[in-house]
Amino acid sequence: MQNTWVLVAESSRAKLYTVNGRLAPITEIEAMVHPESRMHEGDLVSDSAGSDGGSVGQGRHVIDSKNTARDHESLEFARTLASRLDSGRNNGDFDKLILVAPPEFLGHLRGNLSKEVLSMVSRQVDKNLVQKSPEVLRNYL
Repeated sequence: MQNTWVLVAESSRAKLYTVNGRLAPITEIEAMVHPESRMHEGDLVSDSAGSDGGSVGQGRHVIDSKNTARDHESLEFARTLASRLDSGRNNGDFDKLILVAPPEFLGHLRGNLSKEVLSMVSRQVDKNLVQKSPEVLRNYL
């Protein structure tokens, strides 16, 4: 019988479930939080964007990154989750993997998964269900 892991995640929280068949109960095996992803931008950065000084051209220009500190923290959490899944794969803890996350975070997860873990993904659901019960979750699987 195949053991399937279900990762239900968003940028700051995740739950890892196991299920051993279509009608078997879904059992939570781990809950993870990343509170930095929920912090206000001002609490994550020490000061405002830098400046190039304006010695050439139209004067001073603000140097700003397109990614915010919150985006960075979200990516860090995706890396942490990918590492956890890789560890589970190495230990032989699961045979199949289902990913459930909002579209943007699902993209972060896929971008950080190893090719070995990606090959085990049997289904992807692009919804934020991290606060839903296992019973509600089953309806989407």
